[in-house]
Amino acid sequence: MQLNKKSKIFIAGHNGMVGSSVLRHFKKKGYKKLFFKNKKSLNLIDQKKTLFYIKKIKPDFVIIAAARVGGIFANDDQKAKFIYENIMIQTNLIHSSFLAGVKKLIFLGSSCIYPKYAKQPIKEDYLMTGKLEETNEPYSIAKLAGYKMCEAYNKQYKTNYLCLMPTNLYGPNDNYNLNTSHFFPAIIVKAHTALKTKNKVIKIWGDGTPKRELMYVDDLADACEFFLKKKTKHSLINIGSGEEKTILAYYKFVIKKLNANLKIKFEKKKPNGTPRKKLDLSLAKKYGWKSRYKLDEGFNLTYKNYLKKLILNKK
Repeated sequence: MQLNKKSKIFIAGHNGMVGSSVLRHFKKKGYKKLFFKNKKSLNLIDQKKTLFYIKKIKPDFVIIAAARVGGIFANDDQKAKFIYENIMIQTNLIHSSFLAGVKKLIFLGSSCIYPKYAKQPIKEDYLMTGKLEETNEPYSIAKLAGYKMCEAYNKQYKTNYLCLMPTNLYGPNDNYNLNTSHFFPAIIVKAHTALKTKNKVIKIWGDGTPKRELMYVDDLADACEFFLKKKTKHSLINIGSGEEKTILAYYKFVIKKLNANLKIKFEKKKPNGTPRKKLDLSLAKKYGWKSRYKLDEGFNLTYKNYLKKLILNKK
């Protein structure tokens, strides 16, 4: 079936940063039959309820953005929760989609499933060629299982289940809890708080040398639509911006954008994480997709949304 404006699309995880971006994108593009459920209405960890719902709505396409996510601290502190919940959510969704006759599905992975010391930039076939980063290993293994499940179903059942592997993401509706957030929203919170409290110091975990590629979340939403329309021979495709900086450079970027006079203090006893994560985007480009947003524009949109959330939380 070809994707069109009347196609029935189920977006799992529509309240998160990625899922809400996907939902906004498809609404803006004029898709009429979009299905989504919050956690209270549908617990995706429950196999029977997930299967019942998907068989009931009979979607033409499924996009899996539902996941338990977090930064280094959350991954290291909640290992059991991360591996259990992610494996259950994605397994229930992928298998239920298959049983309901869904031929095309997009499972959103994470670049952290590549080996910690993978050759850079990271090609899709570098997967499972080395050890994972220790702090987020349970989450990575869960995501790896999701990709392998898609690949296996494609081979055995002739489905077209595709895993898009995004780089580090940021954007509206991000998680700004310093205990569970990723590095970029954490920088925004730290810099904004320091500015408002007139604190002169901002702290960085580690030594600031690790490099990270960063992509605005709406680019991933665009990639979801693009690849739902595209016939692909691959089960795994990297999605990124090609824009890379050190963690220290990102701190300096945000500080400059906020016109803040802050001194950076390194917490070198804290973990650095993976030294570098830059994706090879050759395959996505070969299919005809590339990102649109530059960091400056993406940050402006993100920070505007962050300030809006602060105002709403005060009410």
